[in-house]
Amino acid sequence: MDFLIRFTQSHETFRLPEIQALAALEGIELIVKDYQTDSPFCLVTLPSPAAARRLVARAILVQSIYEHWATATTLPALRSAVRSSPQASRPEYATCSFKFTFDSFQATRPHADKIAIIDSFSFLPFSGPIAMRDPDAEFAILEEWALGSTLLGVTEPARVHFGRLVGAGARELSGVYNLKKRKYISTTSMDSELALVTANLALAAPGKLFYDPFVGTGSFPVACAHFGALAFGSDIDGRSIRGGAKGGVKANFEQYGLGHLLGGMFAADLTNTPLRVGGGRRLWDGIVCDPPYGVREGLKVLGSRDPKEGDEAVRREKSYLPDYIPPKKPYSFLAMLDDILAFAADSLVDGGRLAFWMPTSNEEAEEIRPPTHPRLEIVAVCSQDFNKWSRKLIAYRRIPDAEVDQDAERAWVAAQADKGKGGAGADGTTANELNPFRKMYFTKPASQS
Repeated sequence: MDFLIRFTQSHETFRLPEIQALAALEGIELIVKDYQTDSPFCLVTLPSPAAARRLVARAILVQSIYEHWATATTLPALRSAVRSSPQASRPEYATCSFKFTFDSFQATRPHADKIAIIDSFSFLPFSGPIAMRDPDAEFAILEEWALGSTLLGVTEPARVHFGRLVGAGARELSGVYNLKKRKYISTTSMDSELALVTANLALAAPGKLFYDPFVGTGSFPVACAHFGALAFGSDIDGRSIRGGAKGGVKANFEQYGLGHLLGGMFAADLTNTPLRVGGGRRLWDGIVCDPPYGVREGLKVLGSRDPKEGDEAVRREKSYLPDYIPPKKPYSFLAMLDDILAFAADSLVDGGRLAFWMPTSNEEAEEIRPPTHPRLEIVAVCSQDFNKWSRKLIAYRRIPDAEVDQDAERAWVAAQADKGKGGAGADGTTANELNPFRKMYFTKPASQS
């Protein structure tokens, strides 16, 4: 059956990946027949109305989904197509209560015009009562107008659709988890809408274990817990985990009644994690994170700047003292990306997902490409653009060991060895040398000079 998804007109590059991820999570066969990022409408084929409702039930970027009856370029053509549609004569609509709704994208119509257009579909054999609240069936006329139609004096839409409402998305969750209402946040807390979308792309669900190695104030674990996952997290800065006056991450879980899904939090960094992974010990169903960008100050990891001391400096007995401040050393931005992928490859279960955010330049010459790993398959790349830079949400799937390209793996291991990478190794010592994004951020692109 064909269905029409009505997306919200925001975060356009995230919309289709979210739906595709939810189809994978629900085990629903999804075929995309017609979709353009400049339109909020997406025509898809799904097994049934019940599958359509399940598909969008937790989608953050979906307003609604309709059983598709017809699409045309003019209203007369739409009426003709609806008249000949087999759905129009289905007996269940003959006597049920019903109502019509009207949706215009990029234009508005006077109320009287909407009523006149709805009345023009009176040829449909619906004899049941009109019910504006809780009808048995809701039918919709959906218009797409060209951009700037009002200013250009355009009087007719470019396309019109007709369908029956079968389900709605979960747009309200963005308001439920709004940062303005949250007990514990910081300037780097991810907004609720994108945190929930990230959890969807990572396939968070009941019975799954999820982990954020850069937990901060807990936006991602909270989002994953909402969808039923047991959430864990760590951070090099233990203050958000210990709590303090505002209660820390734990307070946010308790605020939303999700305390039972807080698996645990601990202070650590990714290059000195106490988690024992690798060697067949793979435990995470999902890893979600927004790593530090290192703009305000250079990136750091645990360890000594003195090469004679080495990383043993972070494991001394005095590290157990309550006032102990562990030593830190500069960390390469590109090394961090490689470390995230290596950790995910070692700790994700087969089919598990990594979803993390990465900043990059909008200048092609300065763009930082999504990192790759032979044991991880990129399943989605979404972009949120700002001025001269953007940040990308990249989702990966853990490939089962039997399907990993062994030649590619050997090449990757050799490339890492060539970099002289011992967890945080990199060329350079200054913040800009260690972080090409930071250097780009503080350097005006040549095209703007």
